[in-house]
Amino acid sequence: MLFNSIDFAIFLPLVFVLYWFVCKKHLRLQNVLIVMASYVFYGWWDWRFLSLILFSTLVDYSVGLYLHKTTTEGRRKALLWTSIGVNIGLLGFFKYYNFFVDNFVTAFSFFGASIQPNTLNIILPVGISFYTFQTLSYTIDVYRNKLEPTRDMVAFAAFVSFFPQLVAGPIERATNLLPQFYKRRRFHYSKAVDGLRQILWGLFKKVVIADNCAQFADLIFDNYTAYSGSTLLLGAVFFAFQIYGDFSGYSDIAIGTARLFGFDLKQNFAFPYFSRDIAEFWRRWHISLSTWFRDYVYIPLGGSRVSKALKVRNVLIIFLVSGFWHGANWTFIVWGLLNALYFLPLLLTNSNRSHTNVVAEHRILPSLMEFGAMGLTFMMSVLAWVFFRAETITEAFGYLIGLFNISLLKIPEIRPTYLLVLLMFFLTIEWLGRSRAYAIEVLGLQKPRFLRWGFYFLIIFLMGLFMKTNETPFIYFQF
Repeated sequence: MLFNSIDFAIFLPLVFVLYWFVCKKHLRLQNVLIVMASYVFYGWWDWRFLSLILFSTLVDYSVGLYLHKTTTEGRRKALLWTSIGVNIGLLGFFKYYNFFVDNFVTAFSFFGASIQPNTLNIILPVGISFYTFQTLSYTIDVYRNKLEPTRDMVAFAAFVSFFPQLVAGPIERATNLLPQFYKRRRFHYSKAVDGLRQILWGLFKKVVIADNCAQFADLIFDNYTAYSGSTLLLGAVFFAFQIYGDFSGYSDIAIGTARLFGFDLKQNFAFPYFSRDIAEFWRRWHISLSTWFRDYVYIPLGGSRVSKALKVRNVLIIFLVSGFWHGANWTFIVWGLLNALYFLPLLLTNSNRSHTNVVAEHRILPSLMEFGAMGLTFMMSVLAWVFFRAETITEAFGYLIGLFNISLLKIPEIRPTYLLVLLMFFLTIEWLGRSRAYAIEVLGLQKPRFLRWGFYFLIIFLMGLFMKTNETPFIYFQF
């Protein structure tokens, strides 16, 4: 079920009414409703894959209980690896089976051998990369004795399948989200209004910014040989805003929806395109995934408290794995490698944490140096996004070769003035709200009613004016 669909517009109020008016006094009944609603939400896409969520839930719930019961280190490790093996095994089969088979065939063909293996017509379950990592965080934290295993099967099932963030995050830690299912939730009007405000901004990002950028990014990327370098640059910039508006928009809707039901999810995006270097960018982009890899892969490998050679190894591993997490294609691996190469000079010069505050803090405008640093970081990200968007490595390099030639100085053939104006409006609002959890959060802080409602109606008007007539899926559903 899509957030930007009529189905969800009916589903959400219905669940909200049942949750607060029918199940209000019964915590367990509320949790049961959440599980049922989450399974309906996911099964709306393809009910057959509900069995995967249920299987992962049962495995990790059981592993958690057995980890608590045994003190033998060997058995505890065996239980942990059972959980890792089951979850990564399912993810690997559905997401990477054909990728490895195809590359196996290519490798043998290189040496003159011809083999005909069986490939499968595998449908990738929506959100499998997200809920797999979420449930793994539970077993790993129980193994590390950072979390008491739950005996409440309903609460655990709700944690794994919580519908606002089930299919595209944020990837919640068990230490943050699971305890919230144990506590009685009370309805707070101000919290619900704040949730609706964040949902509104997330929808604007998706249906106005992302979908309109997608229209031109797709046109340019699909016909890149026909356009000048300046148009290709514009296409790459449009894709950068498409993926940001699409993914951060989803996160805003998910976080706002969770707040309607009394839950607090972690911030997943913190205005990454205002970053002053690539290290800051990765602290602000897809925060839930970046911190997951940091805590469960990077730090166990030794993190930054090792020799320079091992630091380089660890960074390469973390970015390559992150790239591969996004999809079974070499383009994602090259995208991860390129970001690693961007990041390594900062790490090796101990300047990767030079910018931990908000840019131009307590000021309206950035300095010239800050503006230049943001522009450079943004363009580095834009070039990396070319590999993320391209279908093949050949296409990505062809796109970049077409971009970096004398035609880069020409006037672009495609100049959607209305979209450029929308992007300027969007960036202005994001800039003014960059110190908040989301851009328009500040409107809830004692602002005049006419200002608040005037802005809300403006956003709704723009959505009605520029949204596409067809329901467009979110980019990260494919991951």
